[in-house]
Amino acid sequence: MRNSPSTSSCECCDGLNRRHFLKTTATAAALLPFGAVVEAADRAAAKPTTQKSETLVSQFYKSLTEAQRKGVCFPFGHELQSKIDNNWHITEARVSQFTKDQQQLIRDIFNGLHSEEYAKRVLQQVEHDNGEKGFGGCSVALFGEPGTGKFQFVFTGRHVTRRCDGDSVDGAAFGGPIFYGHQAGKDFDEAPTHPGNVYWYQAKRANELFRALDGKQRELALLDKARPERKEETIKLKGKKAGLEGIPLTELARDQKELVRKVMADVLAPFRKGDAQESMKLIEKNGFDHLHMAFYKGHDVGNDGVWDVWQIEGPAMVWHFRGDPHVHTWVHIRESA
Repeated sequence: MRNSPSTSSCECCDGLNRRHFLKTTATAAALLPFGAVVEAADRAAAKPTTQKSETLVSQFYKSLTEAQRKGVCFPFGHELQSKIDNNWHITEARVSQFTKDQQQLIRDIFNGLHSEEYAKRVLQQVEHDNGEKGFGGCSVALFGEPGTGKFQFVFTGRHVTRRCDGDSVDGAAFGGPIFYGHQAGKDFDEAPTHPGNVYWYQAKRANELFRALDGKQRELALLDKARPERKEETIKLKGKKAGLEGIPLTELARDQKELVRKVMADVLAPFRKGDAQESMKLIEKNGFDHLHMAFYKGHDVGNDGVWDVWQIEGPAMVWHFRGDPHVHTWVHIRESA
């Protein structure tokens, strides 16, 4: 039994109910446990490239035909560039529609946005969660023109939004808001321990942090209901230092604050070093003590006291982890709101 009725309203299937989700995604890859697609993902992956993702984006752009560019290329700053959701396609251009060489470039761009330790597992998650076509069922868009000025490459699908911009977007970690998640098994509602979920380790680390709080601190940190998932509204920055949800880090002792930093570093581990470092730099610039941390008892899967939903929020950042009914994570970090 779950505490919260909200588990039936997860929007990672564009608002469809669970029964309809299972019916419309009843493909072998989507419904098999995560481990069943690992071998297929390994076969699809080529030898890792040593070129930066930004360089590969330029190569990808140059490889596009005029017809392809009409479907994926937009001016830098186009309104579509700021969109985000937990399950969406930024264009109609699916990865599988490109040539084999172009598909490999897209795969290399994506892999290059992640750390060597996690790239393989992240790719497997995307293969698994995107149905029969896997990685090929995702979509891409390009804003601006690489090599001539500002640009951004965006990759989207179910449980995935990534950006690559070579710091074209000023003062924004990851080039803007990103999303990652995972439904590891065939069941829409994961078990309390989230077996096989690539990202569940992050909630386990956050719960270590909760256990390090004393009684009064826990009262401040533990709330009832988390924010709803509403596309761009989910990651809207509030720009204020006070009145945010949960316990302000000013209430923590020095060793507790250092543990927060360690947990955040672990949460950033799946991403390439440059993006992880930029994220922490922007967070520190806005004032580490201005962060607030919250855990949500109204979403306790299995009623086991392990908080499946938690977040860290500051004036110009949101890191919202939702493990109910499976993992959804919304990330937005900027220099200013």
